[in-house]
Amino acid sequence: MIPDFNDGGVLPPFVGGDATGALLLPRSPYRATMLSVVERFATSRERGAILRGLIGLRAALRAAGLTEGLQWIDGSFVEDCETVKGRAPGDVDVVNLLRRPAGLGEDAAWMAFLAANMALIDPAQTKATFHCDAYFIDLDTDRAFVVEQTAYWFGLFSHPRDSFR
Repeated sequence: MIPDFNDGGVLPPFVGGDATGALLLPRSPYRATMLSVVERFATSRERGAILRGLIGLRAALRAAGLTEGLQWIDGSFVEDCETVKGRAPGDVDVVNLLRRPAGLGEDAAWMAFLAANMALIDPAQTKATFHCDAYFIDLDTDRAFVVEQTAYWFGLFSHPRDSFR
């Protein structure tokens, strides 16, 4: 379930009146299917184009063998930027939290895979090709690094950088 925007034009950090119960309530990041993301955010031609790019990125990741994991989406795409900022979103911010494909557990093989798939890993390329400012967390690397990266992105994604709402 993706909630309505709050009065500030952003998704609320949790749904319900008791912040201490937020672990049991729907909370950010909200679990959603791609269909529910489309139904919630395909409200304009610009947003439709961005969603087609996101769906294309997901298909390209699957085609490359990156099939296990999840994505966090953020940025002006998940804000009411048309009302608050007077413009449509230009892209969608995405953090791909992915497991390595079978057979790529060794670092040398994994590094070769990444080098061959930079179009899916490099944010400048994903933005140009898919309208996705996309980043990547390797869930099969050092656990402390996964926690560090997850905390970084969750903190960054917890508020718009221009207003800190």
